[in-house]
Amino acid sequence: MRWLKKTALWKRILLGVIVGLAVGFISPKAADFLSPLGDIFLRLLKMLIVPLVFFTITSGICKMGDIKQLRTVGLSFVAWIAMSAIIATSIGVVVGLMCHLGTGINEFLATPGATKPAEYNFIDNVVSWVPTNIVEAMSTANMLQIIFFSLFLGIALLSLGDRVKTLVAVIDQGSDAMLKITEYVMEYSPIGIMSLMATMVATVSGAMMKEILIFLLADNICAAILLLICYPLIIKYFAKINAWHFMKKISPTILVALSTTSSAATLPVSLKLAGEELGIPENIYGFTLPLGNTAGMSGFALFIGLCCVFASNLFGIPITLSSIIEFIFLGLILSIGAAGVKGAGIVMSSVLFQALGMPLSLVPIFAAIWPVIDPAHTVLNNVGDLVGTSIVARKLDKIDMKIFEK
Repeated sequence: MRWLKKTALWKRILLGVIVGLAVGFISPKAADFLSPLGDIFLRLLKMLIVPLVFFTITSGICKMGDIKQLRTVGLSFVAWIAMSAIIATSIGVVVGLMCHLGTGINEFLATPGATKPAEYNFIDNVVSWVPTNIVEAMSTANMLQIIFFSLFLGIALLSLGDRVKTLVAVIDQGSDAMLKITEYVMEYSPIGIMSLMATMVATVSGAMMKEILIFLLADNICAAILLLICYPLIIKYFAKINAWHFMKKISPTILVALSTTSSAATLPVSLKLAGEELGIPENIYGFTLPLGNTAGMSGFALFIGLCCVFASNLFGIPITLSSIIEFIFLGLILSIGAAGVKGAGIVMSSVLFQALGMPLSLVPIFAAIWPVIDPAHTVLNNVGDLVGTSIVARKLDKIDMKIFEK
């Protein structure tokens, strides 16, 4: 037990996946016996969804500082966070559509819980994002309406400043409490995932396993496009500095992010590089990098784009222009509001499916592959923060080019 507590969460989840697969193959009766453990895990995820999204998104907006001060460094960097999330989600959607992710499989089509209508009216769909009663939206877990209200509340609290500092403190504390509860749930996740994987082994076909492998390949292709093509082009044309020299300078950040899969562990390295290697002043990177570490999740945004296409095809939900816009909106908001704890992507996947009106039956599959895709996502998150910081500093003519060109 002591060894398990000291073992990294992703290793415990991987162990749970392996044990679950073994149990499912060897003894279906044992899988049935263990199934309540998986049901508990799914119920815990559902329990988290509404309060976690409400508190973390509202708190995240409030932490952006004074609105007047954001007009220079803050607004520019927030615009970068939004733009990078939109770009990443769009790449995920495009690659997902090009690869036809999730098509040709019928086993999920009859899954109960996929409540999206077959056809959308674009205007009605957008109007439905606005809640008429936020309590009702929370009681029915209407995530788009909850996200909309959380954004409005966060902006209002930010604009009121010190007059609502007590309420902001309460929301921050609520966010901290939900993150702690999320940590507790993730500690239980290896057991829940073991049970879910054992139950799923008998039902998942070889065709589904093939689609999962294609998803993994597509995710890594998207990450390579963003890291090796999009980021260098953005650095070249927006920061107007040598892109490959920039990538060479930040290589320690890439290596630490890959090896630790932790943005928090990578932040000190990025802070040091920003000043000593990129020539950016501390009053810029000291604000942008910690903010980006919390809200700049372009790697997760990329996953959301792929996941939306994959899940929609699996559940037989038509992908229309309005649904693509909704995918990109969710990529933007959920990546900014993603909880900064280990395994949070698994929790936020359940938030995504809830927002799309889909069942949570894919959560254990994504939990199983998360250790494989998490390193690339962590790299994208941290490199994206340094790209945005460099753009902001260059726009203000604050980069010391003598240091950068060394």
